[in-house]
Amino acid sequence: MLKRFWLWLGRLLGKLLLILLLLGLLGWAIGALYYGWKFSGPVSTEEQIPADEAALTQGIIEDAISVVEQHRDNTRVLRDAHAKAHGCVKAEVTVLPTLDATLRQGVLSEPGKTWQAWMRLSNGNAYPQFDRARDARGMAIKLLDVPGDKLLSSPATAGDQDFVMFNHPVFFVRDVAEYKQNFAAQANGQKILAFFPSWDPRSWELRHLIIALKTLSPAPESPVATTYNSIAPFKLGPHNIKYRVIPDPASCPSYALPEQNEDLPNFLRSALYQQLSLDRVPACFALQVQRQNPEHYMPIEDPSVEWSEAISPFETVATIKVPAQDFDSREQNLLCDNLSFNPWHALPEHRPIGGINRLRKAVYEAVSVYRHQRNDAPQAH
Repeated sequence: MLKRFWLWLGRLLGKLLLILLLLGLLGWAIGALYYGWKFSGPVSTEEQIPADEAALTQGIIEDAISVVEQHRDNTRVLRDAHAKAHGCVKAEVTVLPTLDATLRQGVLSEPGKTWQAWMRLSNGNAYPQFDRARDARGMAIKLLDVPGDKLLSSPATAGDQDFVMFNHPVFFVRDVAEYKQNFAAQANGQKILAFFPSWDPRSWELRHLIIALKTLSPAPESPVATTYNSIAPFKLGPHNIKYRVIPDPASCPSYALPEQNEDLPNFLRSALYQQLSLDRVPACFALQVQRQNPEHYMPIEDPSVEWSEAISPFETVATIKVPAQDFDSREQNLLCDNLSFNPWHALPEHRPIGGINRLRKAVYEAVSVYRHQRNDAPQAH
């Protein structure tokens, strides 16, 4: 009797598991078909600006200022994101001598030209935390003494051309409206509402939650050992592009970083200091661009969608060398803290496009001005 019961129960559980498996496969197939339909081309090559974007942007500025006040260090106001720097280092950006003529635009117009630059490497959080915490990592590059009128500049930044990146290929919101809802929830300490704003499942952002979780990644062994992406698109003369910076160790002397103590709060700064200052070994990167193919789903207004490399491969346009140097001084760290990076510090040939970039123009500038005024500090380049 007992044996028959267990056989019956086993058959029942087997059928339930089979039904669940079939339902899971059906759900996966429906989801694949839906996203295959939703994420299909062609797409526009022009920006499409919602009517309420300006009002939403003003609300985000207020939330961003609230965040910097919440996370101030004693009386010092920090950045609203990427508050903790691993260091600001001097770099050299050299345009590829053999660059394709169609890509010779803006600061890339002269093959072989070398620009002097600052590079800031950072964690993504708005509050300084241990480097071993899962986080985004950022790279910002500021080319110096770039002639020409910029899209946004002050007397201190008139010669700047900035590139701002972090180490994930996509963003966890699609547009300014979603950013407003997501950022406001996080600023109020209600992180669960960032991706689940109501009980209505239609409002849930499961795909974007997965992107956010992937963005919060373990720390690399060194800030110069990971890839950094623009996330949002930009102009490059007549082209719509995204750009990225990838490590290029083959262009520098061979180097193996000694094992770092990852229990130390600032081990990424220590790794950078070990390579550049103690071992005196430079770091090398390649700057690459990916052109939009509007016949495929490569949207301008949705940075949560990755542009396919199979359809449009990245092309190297410049090399970046970070020479051996002493960077971890009190004076240089203060300069680093006062540096202001904004993708709109740019020549018209490199104009940022898309909603998240339009948002950056207003928010970065407003928070930068507020931060420098509150800290009674001059705004460096």
